[in-house]
Amino acid sequence: MFFQDQGNLLLIIFTSYFGMKLHRPLMIGVGCVVMGLGCFLMSLPHFLMGRYEYEKSISPASNLSSNSFLCSGNKTQTLTPPHDPKECMKEIKSSMWIYIMVGNVIRGAGETPIMPLGISYIEDFAKSENSPLYIGILNIGTVIGPLIGLMLASFSANTYVDVGSVNTDDLTITPTDTRWVGAWWVGFLICAGVNVLTSIPFLFFPKTLPKEGQEDNVDVTKSDREEKHGGKAKEEKRGITKDFLPFMKSLFCNSIYMLFILLSVLHLNAIVIIITFMPKYLEQQYGKSIAEIVFLIGLYTLPPIFLGYVIGGLIMKKFKTSMKKAAYIAFCLTLTEFLLFFFYFLITCDNFPVVGLTTSYDGIQQPLYVENNVLADCNTRCNCLTKTWDPVCGENGLAYMSACLAGCEKSVGTGINMVFQNCSCIGSSGNASAVLGLCEKGHDCTIMLKYFFTLALIGSLIHSVAAIPGYMVFLRSIKSEEKSLGIGLHAFCTRVFAAIPAPIYFGALIDRTCLHWGTLKCGEPGACRMYDTNNFRNIYIGVPAVLRGLSLLPAVFILKLMRKRQLPGETDSSETELAETKLTEKKSECVDVHRSPEVENDRELKTKL
Repeated sequence: MFFQDQGNLLLIIFTSYFGMKLHRPLMIGVGCVVMGLGCFLMSLPHFLMGRYEYEKSISPASNLSSNSFLCSGNKTQTLTPPHDPKECMKEIKSSMWIYIMVGNVIRGAGETPIMPLGISYIEDFAKSENSPLYIGILNIGTVIGPLIGLMLASFSANTYVDVGSVNTDDLTITPTDTRWVGAWWVGFLICAGVNVLTSIPFLFFPKTLPKEGQEDNVDVTKSDREEKHGGKAKEEKRGITKDFLPFMKSLFCNSIYMLFILLSVLHLNAIVIIITFMPKYLEQQYGKSIAEIVFLIGLYTLPPIFLGYVIGGLIMKKFKTSMKKAAYIAFCLTLTEFLLFFFYFLITCDNFPVVGLTTSYDGIQQPLYVENNVLADCNTRCNCLTKTWDPVCGENGLAYMSACLAGCEKSVGTGINMVFQNCSCIGSSGNASAVLGLCEKGHDCTIMLKYFFTLALIGSLIHSVAAIPGYMVFLRSIKSEEKSLGIGLHAFCTRVFAAIPAPIYFGALIDRTCLHWGTLKCGEPGACRMYDTNNFRNIYIGVPAVLRGLSLLPAVFILKLMRKRQLPGETDSSETELAETKLTEKKSECVDVHRSPEVENDRELKTKL
């Protein structure tokens, strides 16, 4: 994502400006081909590297496991398994990451012309009242794409990475295992082919189209032609680059446009945080798998967004809404959705009951973020690895960080069906058992998850209905000749100040809520295995709420400025009707002139001569 934005940033402003003066559909088609090339490059490491070998203690042939992870007094206490220091210090000299980086940069560069040139192309040649509907339909593509992407991701994640080259029956892991790697490369190959095929129609679009509703050239008077001819001559005289700096100066002096950029940066920071970290948040908060969470996100959020874009576009078209009314509609809907957002604070679920982290061995909740005792009288003789994270769920409803810490002395079964027995820390009799994995959260958490997605459905619908009127106000705040450059500059600012930094600083914030860090094979800290869900929730909901609240301040100033003046690209509905009436009168006058007696007599005289 980072390198993709870098490739986009390198070209977005210049592509938006020069693309406006060149063949826009052709540039979009070339961009699609470039995106396909980038996706293909990103899939190459799979074919250039060897097979994936996951860490395993069970031999596929015998399917037997050593009992080194069980409670035994014969082991010596160590924090991590012994490894050769030279092997740990040795760097993995693989250059495969270069393909991913270059592919991402190329893909980001190819994406650059699509939105700024596509939207400006629609705006230039569509009726003002039809433009919101067309842009709404265009935005629907941004919903259909992720929906198809989620389905493709679900398929790829459940398919083993080396499918076709290994016997999957010999695998000892499942898609729910953290060591599982799905067929990530399949999606990139499919996207590469789709992008190249999508480019073909754009190559046949004309550079310009007749303005919608003005296909008949009768209404183009001689003075109109002279004015257009003069404008073209002036443009050729100035050259293709002479007005770049004046356009930039005009945009920076446009107070409404600059307030829109500030609003977008603040709002997009919140949106990027919510979307990026939602799977991790829901996994930790409600105890569901990532695969299930991703499916539910697509099911509950994308269809209402699809519907909201259509409704927003139809409202603008049906009622021929003025830009001032559109601004108020967008503000009121956004404010309503912002207030609903605070209900997420009430949809809570407790931490996983993990002995030594969140609860004591007696099942009593204990303070977090302190050096908790993971050892007790029941397992001190076991010489367990205290940093190991291989959780088991006891029949008492409590989870333990490993079977050894649960005091289990025996295991029955193999693979994911393994059961641990004679666990001294689980039951007083010492005959209790445990199974692999954390204990499932209660039925109350499942109900809370339903409430969460119900609220997300309502919020997504309101947010998407407000998006089209708000975006049309943004477009009409820019002069027609500056529109493509203005869209590109807007995209540049939102990427630099929102899309790139938001995941970085927010990721650092949620790391502060980690309760247990994993350990790599050489003792270095790995990924966080468990978070404090209460603090995680406060940060995940609180930070976006603050950012979205701040984004309402520029919106208020925009409304005040719009009361005093008309937007550069706005055409009032009454003015439009008056112009259409005048055009109709001009056409009828032309017809009457052609049918007048003087013209008929003149034609007869010319015929006789």
